Amino acid sequence: MAENEDKKAFCVLDYHIYQSVVSVQRHFRTRFNEDPPSNHSIFKWYSNFKRNGCICKKKSTGRPSVSNEVVEQVRESFMRSPQKSTVKCSRELGVPQPTVWKILRKRLKFKPYKLQLLQALKENDKVKRPTFCESMQGLMKDEDFVKHFVFSDEATFHLCGKVNRQNVRIWGSENQHVYIVWVRDSPKVNVFCAITYNNVYGPFFFMEQTINGMIFLDVMTEWLLPQLEQDLPNFILQLDGAPPHYHLEVRTELNNQLPQRWIGRAGPNDDALLTWPPRSPDITPCDYFLW
Repeated sequence: MAENEDKKAFCVLDYHIYQSVVSVQRHFRTRFNEDPPSNHSIFKWYSNFKRNGCICKKKSTGRPSVSNEVVEQVRESFMRSPQKSTVKCSRELGVPQPTVWKILRKRLKFKPYKLQLLQALKENDKVKRPTFCESMQGLMKDEDFVKHFVFSDEATFHLCGKVNRQNVRIWGSENQHVYIVWVRDSPKVNVFCAITYNNVYGPFFFMEQTINGMIFLDVMTEWLLPQLEQDLPNFILQLDGAPPHYHLEVRTELNNQLPQRWIGRAGPNDDALLTWPPRSPDITPCDYFLW
C-alpha cells in the first residue's frame, strides 16, 4: 500500500512541475521500470490533491443508514400482522422491499417460520412407516421398477388461501407455534394428479365438492388407467390411504386389473404389492414437489 502511495505522490509532484501527462508517464517508466498509470488516473490524483490536499482515497460514505423510526414502523407492522409479506409491508410503509427484509433479519432478528401440517400418528404407525419406506427403497434399487412406478395424490385448495404453505410465513423473533383457524365449508376445488419418472398425468379437476369411492373409481377407470396402459405397460400404481381409495369397489378393481401392481391401503385379502402405512399422505413425492 505504501509503495502505491509513493508512486501516486511521484505522479502528482511530477505533473505539478511539468504540467504534462506524457512527461509524467515517461519519468515514471524510467523511475519504476514498469508501465505508467493512465492519463485518467494521473488527472484524478492531481485533482484530488488540489481539492483535498491528500492523494489518499476518500472514505466512501456508503448507503444512508435506516433510521430507528423506520425500524420501529416495520416492527409494529409485523407485530400487528405476523403473516404479512415483505412486499405488502413495503407498499404500506413506502420502504424498499430489500430494506424491509434486512430490517427483519439483521436489525430485529426476526425469522420467517413456515407452516407445517403434522399427522396425528399412533404408536403403531411409527413402526409401519419406516418399514414401508425401507421396502420401497429396496424396490427402487431396480431401475426398471422406478421407470414403471406411478405416484398419485389429490389436493384440496380452499379459496380462503390457508392451504398455501409455500407462500405463508409467520415472522417473529421466536417460533410462536401459531395455530391457524380453518374455515369450515369454505369454497374449494379438488384436484388429482399422477407422476412418473418422465411424465405428469393431470391435473384432473373434480366437479364434485366431496370425493367418494365411486367418483374416484370412475376417474381411475375412465381417465387414469387407460392413459397409463397406453404409455407405460406393466406400470405399478401408488395410492395413499384416503377413504375413496379404500372403497371396496376401488380395491376390487385394482385386484382385478393390477394384481401385485398396486400399492395402497389394502385389506387382508387384497392383492397389493405393498400396503400403504396409515395416516401417511406426507410420504408421497407429490406432497413435496407438486402441490
